[in-house]
Amino acid sequence: MKKDLKLSTLCVKAGWEPKNGEPIAVPVYQSTTFKYDNSEEMAMLFDLKKDGYFYSRLQNPTNDAVAKKIAALEGGVGAVLTSSGQAANFYALFNICEAGDHVVASNEIYGGTFNLFGVTLKKLGIECTFVNPEDSEENIMKAFRPNTKAMFGETISNPGCNVLDIEKFAKIAHSNGVPLIVDNTFATPINCRPFEWGCDIVTHSTTKYMDGHAATIGGVVVDSGNFDWDANAKKFPGLCTPDESYHGLTYTKTFGNMAYTTKLVAQIMRDLGSIQSPHNAFLINLGLESLHLRMAQHCKNAQRIAEFLSNDSRVAWVHYCGLENDRNHELAKKYLPNGSCGVIAFGLKGDRETAIKWMDSLELINIVTHVADCRSCVLHPASHTHRQLSDEQLREAGIAPDLIRLSVGIEDSDDILDDIKQALDKI
Repeated sequence: MKKDLKLSTLCVKAGWEPKNGEPIAVPVYQSTTFKYDNSEEMAMLFDLKKDGYFYSRLQNPTNDAVAKKIAALEGGVGAVLTSSGQAANFYALFNICEAGDHVVASNEIYGGTFNLFGVTLKKLGIECTFVNPEDSEENIMKAFRPNTKAMFGETISNPGCNVLDIEKFAKIAHSNGVPLIVDNTFATPINCRPFEWGCDIVTHSTTKYMDGHAATIGGVVVDSGNFDWDANAKKFPGLCTPDESYHGLTYTKTFGNMAYTTKLVAQIMRDLGSIQSPHNAFLINLGLESLHLRMAQHCKNAQRIAEFLSNDSRVAWVHYCGLENDRNHELAKKYLPNGSCGVIAFGLKGDRETAIKWMDSLELINIVTHVADCRSCVLHPASHTHRQLSDEQLREAGIAPDLIRLSVGIEDSDDILDDIKQALDKI
């Protein structure tokens, strides 16, 4: 397939090229295993000396077709599907980290990821230092240690909706000899391709906009192929020294710029097994085929809703980078010139009970834990996903206690606005 196709075409066509008489839609290879005519062929697959399929925990044709599509959309050399976005972020780090290592992450990230890095990875011997992404380069540099192996951030943070200065983070990461990993879930490659700004590895919760229909959970890790692991070989022995579990092969020497994704599959997925089912991959592909259309409508609707909220006297504040007076507007013009996403962060005048009463009065918009769906949905993190945190702890995590996360869907914007207005009238 041509490499210069537009993103909208890649959404529809990339990853699967049917031959004469083959199905136009990506088939679901719902099989645990694959047959071979002789033992030697199977042995070569196990030794990574031949491409092919032998067990779906490692590779599956349906999954690979969808992973190739996402890699094409992001401009990467390879991608690996995982069972969830959480698994994707864990694998992205654990592929290059081990006990005794350290990572630096923005504190403006999804609460589940914050806990994964700050609590669970610590139990595995991997420490994380969280930094304010708006801090100076000099201050952020102070967080790095000799054993730091990666830097992490989100293109658009969940739930705060802050835009990451990707070039700034990439410069800091590379000056310390480590890759920058960016979770691009909210922006999607339709509105931002982090590799073009110096990022090295991208992750997604495909559960969100890529699926877009609240039908399936999944994640993906995408490698740019640009980071020079061998130039920093002492930091990354897992990639740059022999792997005795594969007869001493060295990933960077054997697989070149595919070393990172090959190791992720052959070692991390082999041993931990957070695979995505082929049927889930099939459903995500259906979502990807309309991603370019849906993102445009999400952004159009969200812009209108954000403008209304910013002018309503009952609203205390609105954070949406599409607004000209938003503190992230200049970053959005740089990284997200075609729109950001459908998620708006805002607060109502009053207290937590005010936010709860407003949400309970909604009729069209759903109160759900989900976000980035074709249906409009809403959540108050302080009362729901982060209810175990005090107001002070919420602020430390970059979340205002009164923050309401409104995920604007692709319904008619008049209907969404009418629901917001009638709920506001009841508070």
